[in-house]
Amino acid sequence: MTRRQSLLAAVVLAGATALAQNWPQWRGPDMNGVAAPGRYPVAFSATNDLLWQAPLPGKGGSTPAVWGDRIALTAGVGGGTNGLDGVLCFDWSGKQLWLVTLGPQRSGRHRRGSGSCPSPVTDGKRIFVYFKSGTLAALDFEGRLLWKTNLQERYGKDTLNWDLGTSPVLADGKLVVAVMHEGNSYVVALNPENGKEIWKVDRNFPCKEECGQSYTTPLVTVQDGRTVLLLWGADHLTGHDVATGDMLWQCGGFNPDNKANWRNIASPALSRGVAVVPYGREQFLAGVKIGGRGDVTAGARIWEKRGIGTDSATPVAVDGKVYLVNFKGKVWCLDVLTGREFWSAVLAGKGAFYSSPVLAGDKLYLCREEGSVYVGQICPTGLQLLNETRFDDVFVASPVLVRDRLILRGEKRLYCVGR
Repeated sequence: MTRRQSLLAAVVLAGATALAQNWPQWRGPDMNGVAAPGRYPVAFSATNDLLWQAPLPGKGGSTPAVWGDRIALTAGVGGGTNGLDGVLCFDWSGKQLWLVTLGPQRSGRHRRGSGSCPSPVTDGKRIFVYFKSGTLAALDFEGRLLWKTNLQERYGKDTLNWDLGTSPVLADGKLVVAVMHEGNSYVVALNPENGKEIWKVDRNFPCKEECGQSYTTPLVTVQDGRTVLLLWGADHLTGHDVATGDMLWQCGGFNPDNKANWRNIASPALSRGVAVVPYGREQFLAGVKIGGRGDVTAGARIWEKRGIGTDSATPVAVDGKVYLVNFKGKVWCLDVLTGREFWSAVLAGKGAFYSSPVLAGDKLYLCREEGSVYVGQICPTGLQLLNETRFDDVFVASPVLVRDRLILRGEKRLYCVGR
């Protein structure tokens, strides 16, 4: 290995280590809902084992982003017609460091929704936030506003029936946002330094009423040395070149009977080159081999399951297995390559699962809307429940597991559990 190659390898390793020690975006360091190795809390309660809890100024469903000793999240500030889009930052001890408002909020329509559902993403220097109002902004970790724009003012109002959920992502030095709805859908890449457009491409497919509405978040991966965005919506999974936005391939066949109202909320999960795609209001699940050129529908769909799926909670996929939970709390483990079911289990309790599960080693962490937090150990034959704790709060945001701590974002408070 040459000196230059050694230096490059060291830089890549350092970057990977930094990501592993942080939670820079909604689905964690690798965008797959998997935590770095650690000694995370298992046996805890909502009353005796909290390191700290902090009140929040208003409603929000965004999952916090963690970098170093800073925890950033978005929330409404105030309510009704006078509410504002807000960004908050806490330190590692739970002290609120700052709160910045970015203009009028567009409040939620769903009872569990809000104007602050998209999760922040950070590159370690800047925090990028996005709201239902269309506001997209960058701040530094001192709370200084670096730039602000509004995608709806720039490119047109969204036509979503419910509350905007797609989160921005960072890919190859670009800030990428997907807007998929009825009307002109698009994906846009902006310069994270100033918010200026780098490229913008349309993404439109003919489909029935509401099927074009997607609340999913792009997934960033690498194919044949090229960084690719996976987008899920309008009954199609598509792959786009991050350098240009150009569509490389498309896979359809997710709505063969052309039914209406099959909007997409849960994002795909990816392992071993197979995207696991939930669709059809938690009644279907498909495995898609990513890659290729043009329309790859005929050869890319390698399996499909009926009666197994998730509507809102994005699955976890890692090491050839996928874990998913439906609204009512049924959990499955399937083989990513074949769709074969290894086991299923049921989590008893009240309320739906909007929050996406997170995996730490062989422990699965799940949050139910009515305040229950579950920790289950994955076994060859099923899920062994290790702990169930009830908080006096509502959970829509996904749990965060970083540096031996569990961070939970509720409607009322931010919680930190640790040893």
